[in-house]
Amino acid sequence: QGLSVLVGLALCVTMLGLGCAVELGQLGQQLRRPVGLLLALLGQFVAMPLLAFLLALIFALDEVAAVAVLLCGCCPGGNLSNLMSVLVDGDMNLSIIMTASSTLLALFLMPLCLWVYSRPWINTALVRLLPLGAVSLTLGSTLLPIGLGVLIRYRHPRAADLLVKISLWSLLVTLVILFILTGTMLGPDLLAHIPASVYAIAVLMPLAGYALGYGLATVFKMPPHCRRTVSLETGCQNVQLCTAILKLTFPPELIGGMYMFPLLYALFQSAEAGLFVLVYKMYGRDSYKQDTLGEEEDTDISYKKLKEEEVADTSYGTVTTEEHNSVQMEETQTAL
Repeated sequence: QGLSVLVGLALCVTMLGLGCAVELGQLGQQLRRPVGLLLALLGQFVAMPLLAFLLALIFALDEVAAVAVLLCGCCPGGNLSNLMSVLVDGDMNLSIIMTASSTLLALFLMPLCLWVYSRPWINTALVRLLPLGAVSLTLGSTLLPIGLGVLIRYRHPRAADLLVKISLWSLLVTLVILFILTGTMLGPDLLAHIPASVYAIAVLMPLAGYALGYGLATVFKMPPHCRRTVSLETGCQNVQLCTAILKLTFPPELIGGMYMFPLLYALFQSAEAGLFVLVYKMYGRDSYKQDTLGEEEDTDISYKKLKEEEVADTSYGTVTTEEHNSVQMEETQTAL
């Protein structure tokens, strides 16, 4: 019960922080040019569910592990991607819009993806009891804190900035607390009973998600900082939502220790994203600075050229003053 309450509170705080990060002006721009919405759709509800489905088949998972993996793969993007996008000089507007868009799209597409990809295990008791209605209800309950966060951003921007920081820190603290509580109450036996194939999927799935996201952004011919953003958005899943659904909607005697899978996924997605950030800080930051400097130089040259053209266009004559308070016009030739 304590874990259930903690997971529910963490989910509400995370969704509130996500809403506080969204500005209505950004939403209007994305509706006029919905690239972020399209990338969120393709990344979170085409690439990741298909990846989870293929990994479950390749590693021949049983129905319980397969449902846990599929549920994690069908989840929308998480707030960890927003934090990591800052560290790799990504496009924060794109990151926030993709996270918010995937969360809203999940209300309809997540149950659909679960229903489609659970067909190979349809004859099992767990899949027959797959609570798609409860999944939709849990997703719908996340819309309230998101809407409240958007309202706070509109009315009180400073308070919204503070809540965004609190939600990001709560994300990290909650994951650590969940690991400690689970390990203390259930001991190492729980982790020992999780198959090695599930650990392998927890390692490979976020890594493949990052690669798929980068390739997707490359296909759309996006600039490098946007490619890094889309990569992180695709590989980082909302593990709080996945944990909440597994813990609150499935019978404990059926799901067993598999509710630990999103926590394992969170551990490895954070570690791999951290390596991504480290490699960028060591090798990619210089090229980013050069690109930024080049843009500033181009802007400065354009500004100088514009000033020269203004001087040329207005130099039809100059006014000179002589000693005896006389003023005369001096004609000059204008080069056409």
